[in-house]
Amino acid sequence: MAASPNNCTTSKSKNHLVSTMIKQGFISNPYISPSPSPSPPRVFSPTSPTQIPTRPSNPSPTLFEMMSEEQTRESKHSLFESRHKAHERVSKVLADAPFPRVGDVRLTIAARDGFKVSMDVHRRVLIGRSRFFAEKLKSNGSHSVEILDCDDVEVYVETLVLMYCEDLKKKLIGEDVSKVLGLLKISSAIMFDDGVLACLEYLEAVPWTIQEEEKVVSHLSQLQLPDSAADMLQRVVAEPSTSPSSDDILQRLLTGVLHAKDDKARKEMKTVISRLLRENASSSSSRESNLDISRDSLYHLCHRCLTSLILCLSEATSADDNRQDRGVLMGEIAREADNLQWLVDILIDRKMGDEFVNLWAEQKELSVLHSKIPTMYRHEISKITAQLCVAIGRGNLLVPKEVRYSLLSTWLESLYEDFGWMKRAGRSIDKKLVEEGLGQTILTLPLAQQQTILLKWFDRFLNKGDDCPNIQRAFEIWWRRSFVKQYTVDSQLQLALCDYTD
Repeated sequence: MAASPNNCTTSKSKNHLVSTMIKQGFISNPYISPSPSPSPPRVFSPTSPTQIPTRPSNPSPTLFEMMSEEQTRESKHSLFESRHKAHERVSKVLADAPFPRVGDVRLTIAARDGFKVSMDVHRRVLIGRSRFFAEKLKSNGSHSVEILDCDDVEVYVETLVLMYCEDLKKKLIGEDVSKVLGLLKISSAIMFDDGVLACLEYLEAVPWTIQEEEKVVSHLSQLQLPDSAADMLQRVVAEPSTSPSSDDILQRLLTGVLHAKDDKARKEMKTVISRLLRENASSSSSRESNLDISRDSLYHLCHRCLTSLILCLSEATSADDNRQDRGVLMGEIAREADNLQWLVDILIDRKMGDEFVNLWAEQKELSVLHSKIPTMYRHEISKITAQLCVAIGRGNLLVPKEVRYSLLSTWLESLYEDFGWMKRAGRSIDKKLVEEGLGQTILTLPLAQQQTILLKWFDRFLNKGDDCPNIQRAFEIWWRRSFVKQYTVDSQLQLALCDYTD
């Protein structure tokens, strides 16, 4: 059987084996009726390198011939190394894949350079998860399917692995943005709707680097995705009603620097703003463990610690400063906070911490009590907020933007107030790590919320200096999103990138 870009050929033998050759990965043509004497399938193999003609009459090769032969050898070696690495990566994916041993579909995925991988998968899974395969595998019985000319065999295989997973969101935790964009592309092409949704939820929740940001925008503009995909772009697209006024903001920033109380902070922010203004001007011009513990058990312990912590803080706020047991009570506060930190670490390591972020964000009463306790006793509580921000900033906690914003609304001021004590008294705290996590968490919010939070931070930092988290890197990224590169988007996700002009 021969496959062409516009043709699908099938044959059916006595054992009900159906073979489908799919050019370019996805062709929607119906099966063609088998002929009485089917021709053998064409074997797709990598094209051999062009042979340089020899000149037997000349025993000494020319310099050009020597260079050409060396280039040919290097090309062959490079192709061998590329296939070898691809084989190792795919083998690792398949080794961890939850494919049962017996399958009724023999699926082969082949790359343009001839590298291919075959696996036994299950028709019920394919047609249950993918509308594309549901259309192609209508008949019962065993099937043999070959997908040709794939850009990335590894991503195809990983997408198939996802189809066997129940908790897709948990499976994606820890993957980089580029990998998830590849999975999104394949999931969209084979109409694997659950996979598309999981990838979109992941991309909306994790931070992006500047390079990843452009890749996300580019991919979303090329794929036919649901309108909900626009939600993730709110961090780079401002609503018309909330678009910042550059004049007002610049005036506020410059005035803030001029009236700053902390001289060191003032000098730092002067340098930063000057550089950002120059940039603006130039831009305008030109695997899971068998040992397990349930989520319910862990959260039961968390609720107990929270209840105890609230009780301790309530007693501490009403206790007389001269009471002999006040020191004991303050020790209880630190201990319960340390217990919660430990439980949160466990939840994050087990990829179960998303619910705790919401739980911690709802602790309004605890936050009020926290503000009434001396900083030297309460700063351990703020370490919990720092933990969550670091995990969110690393993409290890995937929670909706509403929960992320609620977390900061409840606890950000407390974190600011306790930061000086945290870095001086807490040996376990990594100042730079907390600052990076906090900044990245803020950057995952819609652009208007980033603006509100970072402008308030700007004022606090200029007055508190080193006793306030230094998240100026997040400030710079917000600046570029707001003034240097601005994206516009309509309801159909048609995206445009324009340089900012006054």
